[in-house]
Amino acid sequence: MQPSARLELLTLRDLIRYGVSRLNAAGVALGHGSDNAWDEAVYLVLHALHLPLDTLEPFLDARVLDKERARVLDLIDRRVTERLPAAYLTNEAWLRGHRFYVDQRVIVPRSPIAELLDQGLAPWVADPAEVGRVLDMCTGSACLAILGALAFPHAQVDAVDVSSDALEVARRNVEDYGLEDRLALHQSNLFESLPAQRYDVIICNPPYVNSGSMEVLPEEYRHEPQLALAGGADGMDLVRRILEAAPRYLSENGVLVLEIGHERPFFEAAFPELSPMWLDTEQASDQILLFTREQLTT
Repeated sequence: MQPSARLELLTLRDLIRYGVSRLNAAGVALGHGSDNAWDEAVYLVLHALHLPLDTLEPFLDARVLDKERARVLDLIDRRVTERLPAAYLTNEAWLRGHRFYVDQRVIVPRSPIAELLDQGLAPWVADPAEVGRVLDMCTGSACLAILGALAFPHAQVDAVDVSSDALEVARRNVEDYGLEDRLALHQSNLFESLPAQRYDVIICNPPYVNSGSMEVLPEEYRHEPQLALAGGADGMDLVRRILEAAPRYLSENGVLVLEIGHERPFFEAAFPELSPMWLDTEQASDQILLFTREQLTT
C-alpha cells in the first residue's frame, strides 16, 4: 500500500478491515491464540492502541492519530513479513483469560489442558482443595503450572523444563502471579534431576510433533523452539519416557494428564496395550489423555 493510501485508514474499523485483508492475502498461518484473521487483526489493533482487549465496540469508529496509525500498521506489517506469531510481537499470550509473558525462548501458550484446569480436572479430581502436590512437566512459560496453582489452591506445584532459557521466562510469569512461595521451578531432563516426590496431579504438554509433520510446519511455528515441539520419528520419544517414569511419581490416587496433539494414531501404535481416557474440550478432541496410577502399573 502506498503511504498516501495508508492515510485513508482513519478509524479502528478501517484498520481492522485492512488488517484482515492483509493477513488473508498473505496467507499467514494462525493457531497461536487466534484461528481466524478477524480475531488476529482485532488483537493487533487493540494491543497497538493500548485499548482493552475485550472492549472493541465503543471504539470501532474512533479516529486514530497519525502516530497511532503508524504503530498499528507496523505491527501488521511485521506479522506478515516476518511471519512471527502475534504473541512474539506483543510479548504476551492469553490463555483462559490469563495473561502470560512470552518470547521466542518458549512456545506460545495454547494447550487445551488449560480448559480442563478451569474445571479443576473434574470429575477425575474429586476435590481440588484436597490436592496437595502438582507437577507440570515440560513447563515452558509455566502457563499450565500457574493455572494448576490457581485451580488447586492448597497445592505445592513443581514445574520442570530442560531449557534454562524457558525457565527464565517461567520465572518471570511466576513472579507476575506472586506464586513464588507455592510454585518451584526445576531444570531437569524430564524426571532425571527431579527430587523424589509423589504427586496427586501430573500435567504434561511435551514435545510430540512427529518428524514428518516437523518438516512441513508453517513458518510461524518454525519461530518456536524446536526443542519444545519435536518428538522424534513418531512423536512419542518423550512420551515413552514419561509414561515409564510417571508411576514412580504419582500418589496412590494420582492422575496423569498428557497432551499429544494430533498424534493419536502414533500413540495407539506405540502403546497398543494402554487404554487411557480421552478427554475432549471445546478446543480439542482426541488430543488429551488421562491415566490413573493404576492404569500405568498394571
